[in-house]
Amino acid sequence: MISTAHFSWRFLAPRYWPTWLALGFMWFLGQLPYRLQMRLGRALGRLMGRIGKSRKHIARVNLSLCLPELSIAEREELLARHLAAVGMAMMEMALSWWMPTHKLRSLVHIEGMEHLHAALQQGHGAILLIGHFTTMPVIARALAHTIPLHVTYRQNKNQLYETMFERVYRRRGDIIAHTDFRAMFRALKKNEALWYAPDQNYAGKLSAFVPFFGVPASTITATTRIVKTCGARVLPVLAQRLPDDQGYRITLQAPLDDFPGEDEVSDAARILHIIEGHVRQIPEQYLWVHRRFKTRPPGEKSVYK
Repeated sequence: MISTAHFSWRFLAPRYWPTWLALGFMWFLGQLPYRLQMRLGRALGRLMGRIGKSRKHIARVNLSLCLPELSIAEREELLARHLAAVGMAMMEMALSWWMPTHKLRSLVHIEGMEHLHAALQQGHGAILLIGHFTTMPVIARALAHTIPLHVTYRQNKNQLYETMFERVYRRRGDIIAHTDFRAMFRALKKNEALWYAPDQNYAGKLSAFVPFFGVPASTITATTRIVKTCGARVLPVLAQRLPDDQGYRITLQAPLDDFPGEDEVSDAARILHIIEGHVRQIPEQYLWVHRRFKTRPPGEKSVYK
């Protein structure tokens, strides 16, 4: 499961044994037929609906804030479909790590590659702008085996997990910590593609409150700075899980015109507006269990209590 080039004897320590068991189980799941994986994922999602009260509460609050036009019954139905999507995402994590590449490619249809090729012909790299959807692990793996791709990610404290993550994505590209802007600059200056998802809660210096479904959301504004530094083109990406376990469709859209704009805040608002449009197309597949509105404007109380 792990090459000797990545192996360290410290990974045999008892504290890593649970991780090894989890990785072994993931490997087993990754060998199963795809339709069986998805059925198991939906069952896992139903189980989460019964025992995962905290995450279920977060998703319910997010849906009420972002989609108030839906009735309570409609939001509850959407919540059930979302939990099924989260369960399938757990299965997809396993298949994204362990499914043979040729099998994964047979499940993924990519559209709009001409937009990426045209952007790279300008010589300044390309930012693939995507929201935090439940399909992210499998979509990132599929793209990384199609084009050299630098994937931004949140680092994990478990070093064994981190090593395995690197093993998956460094076959055709690289992984970059979501705060390592220098590494992002280097990748784009080499005229390569950067996977970038700026739609999670962020309360650092490079952040601002911009509307997401009409709700102020603390959002990173660094996309503008990255583009100004490197001249990269920004391509929105819509990735969706197809119905009836038919696989996935990845659509690379045309680069944004007039980006960056007047200022970082308006650019961040434009980005969230684009992602919001994608969410409205496949609302059950967005990551509603994330505390998107954790950071509130001064004087506002937590929405999750």
